[in-house]
Amino acid sequence: MKAAVILFPGSNRERDMVMALEASLGSKPLEIWHGDTDLPDVDLIVVPGGFSYGDYLRSGAMAAHSPIIREVKDRAEKGVHVLGVCNGFQILTETGLLPGALMRNAGLKFICKDVHLKVERNDLPFAQGYSVGDVIRVPVAHHDGNYFADDETLKELEEEGRVAFRYCGPNGAVDQANNINGSRNNIAGIYNKRGTILGMMPHPEDAVEQMLGGLGGKAMFDGIIAGLEGAAA
Repeated sequence: MKAAVILFPGSNRERDMVMALEASLGSKPLEIWHGDTDLPDVDLIVVPGGFSYGDYLRSGAMAAHSPIIREVKDRAEKGVHVLGVCNGFQILTETGLLPGALMRNAGLKFICKDVHLKVERNDLPFAQGYSVGDVIRVPVAHHDGNYFADDETLKELEEEGRVAFRYCGPNGAVDQANNINGSRNNIAGIYNKRGTILGMMPHPEDAVEQMLGGLGGKAMFDGIIAGLEGAAA
């Protein structure tokens, strides 16, 4: 199995993502510069976190028009799995690969801390390492993580089971008290209709080693690799 991590000016979590993938994959993923127009054949494309282009205009807006993103969209439409984390999630919404938008946090402050997430489904490679209802702890670091979608889109996401993770308390309570940024329905991550694209604001790549704070994200990467390798077998 092969994976690629897309790099932008202003990315700052690409090394974390490369290390997390390498630990589960057993080999280093490819690193692809945003200005490239060619993307090798891979099974997984990752758009990492950071502040691409300094978040000018709007978070992810400029990166969504980078040359390599045209190729990412083409591969995604052909069924290649794509993971967008934090700024990567913002970029995926800007490209239209995922619905909705990421707005300023409700408190208008940058949030950088560990949060709890409730796993909503585990029948897709991205979350097959968890059980439905599991509560995992991973960090967030964002200023524009407030997920918004109109009522019709939100209804569609809920009815089609496309919510991947929700912000919750340590005991799994999904309520406003544990909604860190004002996201509608406490949404922390969503899938596309085919379940081949996941966008999420929290950083699972920064929760893959116990000595660095926890293992909440490790099962995600192990599951992705196992699921995609199994599908290719």
